[in-house]
Amino acid sequence: MANTVQTNARKNRNNMSPPEKKIWYEILSRKQTGYKFLRQHPIGYYISDFYCRELKLVIEIDGDSHSKQEEYDAKRTLYFNERELAVIRFSNRDVLSNIDGIREFLFNKIAKITPSIPL
Repeated sequence: MANTVQTNARKNRNNMSPPEKKIWYEILSRKQTGYKFLRQHPIGYYISDFYCRELKLVIEIDGDSHSKQEEYDAKRTLYFNERELAVIRFSNRDVLSNIDGIREFLFNKIAKITPSIPL
């Protein structure tokens, strides 16, 4: 199972959606937040869109298909939360149309989190 998750994560990193690319290049890459985020990072049986170990934070970008899989998303969020990970979700539409608002929200949220690993 682990090899399958790793393989799928690698494929996902090479095939990011336009909203994932936008938030990655404009906010999360190159430690623009002050923290290292990983793309398509496996956590147990799931693959998070973005993950920061220091902040214990998962960021998920939800497309239109997520409106039909609310139960699955709730299960994933519960799984992450049980591992003491916070989850923030943004819609594709918000990322594509309001990246400045997303940036401001994230920077404010990150400023309130105490890193679990001293820098």
